[in-house]
Amino acid sequence: MAKTIWAYDPTHSEIGFKVKHMMFTNVSGNFSAFNAMVETESEDFQNAAVQFSADVASVSTGNEQRDGHLKGADFFDAENHPKMSFASTAFRKSGDGNYELEGNLTLRGVTQPVKLAVEYGGQAKDPWGNLKAGFSVNGKINRKDFGLNWNAALEAGGVLVSDEVKIHAELQFVKQA
Repeated sequence: MAKTIWAYDPTHSEIGFKVKHMMFTNVSGNFSAFNAMVETESEDFQNAAVQFSADVASVSTGNEQRDGHLKGADFFDAENHPKMSFASTAFRKSGDGNYELEGNLTLRGVTQPVKLAVEYGGQAKDPWGNLKAGFSVNGKINRKDFGLNWNAALEAGGVLVSDEVKIHAELQFVKQA
C-alpha cells in the first residue's frame, strides 16, 4: 500500500493539559496554535508515523497572569524555545481500537521519550466527501524532565505546582488526496 498522509483538522482538534495546583485541584490549559500529521501505509494505522508541534506562546489557562508566567523563563521560555514538538518512534495496536504511541517530545530544548495511550475512534466521510479519522490521546509527563522546575513551597507542606502533567488531545485528521 502507498503511503497516505492525514492532515489534522484544526476546527475539530484540541490539545490540553492538567496539572495539580496546591496538591488538591487541577488547573487546565490548552494550546490554540498547533499542527499534527499522520503518515501511514496501512488501513488500520499500525506503524503510522505521527508528528506534532505547538506554539508554546499559544498556551491558555483562562488566566492572563498565569498564562504570562507559563510563557516566561520559569516555564516554557517561549522567547527562546517557541515550539514544542513530538515525533513518533512507534505506533502499535494494544487492543481493539487502542494503540500505544511512543516518541520523542521536545520541550524547552530538551528531548525525552514519552509513551501515550491512543484510542482510535474510527473513520467516516464528512458531508463534503472528505474521509476523516478521529483519535483520543492521553498520557502524562514529569515537567521537571524538560527543565520546567519552577515551584513554591506551601506553608502547610507540599508544593504549589505538581511535577506530573496530564496530557489529553482530541484529534481529527483528513485523508489527503
